[in-house]
Amino acid sequence: MTATDITSKPNPIKDNIVLFAALFANLGIAIAKFVAASISGSSAMLTEGVHSLVDSGNQVLLLYGQKRAKRPPDEAYPFGYGRELYFWAFIVAILIFAVGAGVSVYEGIRHIQNPEELRDPTINYIVLGIAMLLEGWSWTVAVKEFSVKKGRLSWWRAIQTSKDPPGFIVLFEDSAALIGLIIAVIGVWASHHFGDGRIDGVASVIIGLILGAVAIILARESKGLLIGEAADPALVASIWDTVAAAPGVVAVNHVRTSQAAPHIVFAAVSADFDDRMTVGEAETVIERLEAQLRADWPQLASIYVRPEKTEVAARARRPVVEPA
Repeated sequence: MTATDITSKPNPIKDNIVLFAALFANLGIAIAKFVAASISGSSAMLTEGVHSLVDSGNQVLLLYGQKRAKRPPDEAYPFGYGRELYFWAFIVAILIFAVGAGVSVYEGIRHIQNPEELRDPTINYIVLGIAMLLEGWSWTVAVKEFSVKKGRLSWWRAIQTSKDPPGFIVLFEDSAALIGLIIAVIGVWASHHFGDGRIDGVASVIIGLILGAVAIILARESKGLLIGEAADPALVASIWDTVAAAPGVVAVNHVRTSQAAPHIVFAAVSADFDDRMTVGEAETVIERLEAQLRADWPQLASIYVRPEKTEVAARARRPVVEPA
């Protein structure tokens, strides 16, 4: 990811546009799918309705998480509430797995064991066509916004290194939704073409398995951010180079970072200073370093530069071996 991508300041409108687009699309789609399912008795359509309803709830939770994460630091949370967004992102992944995938697989198995009487599928095709248009619009918005943020990275690498869960969660949800709609169309058509309602149930199970796989990926990515994932390597390298070039710095021992929110990073630096420097001179260098780093990287909310001998830092990094 380029420096421009990493240092970009938060834009509330752009940060929320993907979520609002997905929310409005999924609410309309969910209502239409449930109506169609009640008329046609399609298991795949009912599953798709649950899928869209879960997605709508997920967008609400992510919007809530974004709002909560913007609260300023206080005595109880001196480093702020930024990670609350990551908590809600993890909850969203669990909901996709437990509700979206679970209900889909359950409904599919139920309809395989007790297939319903086939009815006129016309309403299903109409709703699925409208749903594809709305989901395609939401997916296009998500792809456009994420492609700007990913810079020159590959899509998969950008998802792995992204510090903004709503962006890649909506992208995954919409992609899974489009695949699910295609499977639902095939399931409805095949059920009527072959006169076997169980095929519709099989389509529901396949949709559920896809949702389960997506949920596992999202949970893994959200977990890393929740427990304190390091900042982007380009940011870490820049901090290292800036400190190493400062007057009086003999060596940089380590740069440790933690991503607290999409646009908030904590950094702790250990550096070996020239022994001939006075305490006052070292303090002046540290103050200038912190000011320069904040100017270069606005998302650095807290910076700690610690004078430490290289030998001492090396000993601190060695693993402690318990005596036999």
